[in-house]
Amino acid sequence: MYICKKNIFMIFSLKSFRIISILEGISFLVLLGIGMPLKYIAGIPEVVQTVGMAHGLLFILYVIGAFIMKQKLNWSIQTLLIVILCSILPFGPFYADRKYLIVK
Repeated sequence: MYICKKNIFMIFSLKSFRIISILEGISFLVLLGIGMPLKYIAGIPEVVQTVGMAHGLLFILYVIGAFIMKQKLNWSIQTLLIVILCSILPFGPFYADRKYLIVK
């Protein structure tokens, strides 16, 4: 169940942000857990280049989406800053998804 005020556009926006959030979190973990060891231990930098580009794009979409969600869900500045801070922490987007994007 999603937070919604009977606005179909809002449902799709929240769903899109949740997908971006999860993909951003996964790309960050792949970059840190697989890409960096392959680059510095095995000498294979191509993984970091590929995953890093995808992660960068997803990060930008995540931050833009967080500002859109702030407006649509009437988040406080504190909530917005926490959600954005979560984007730079490993496993942070998963925490933000559970804490701020799902109604229990």
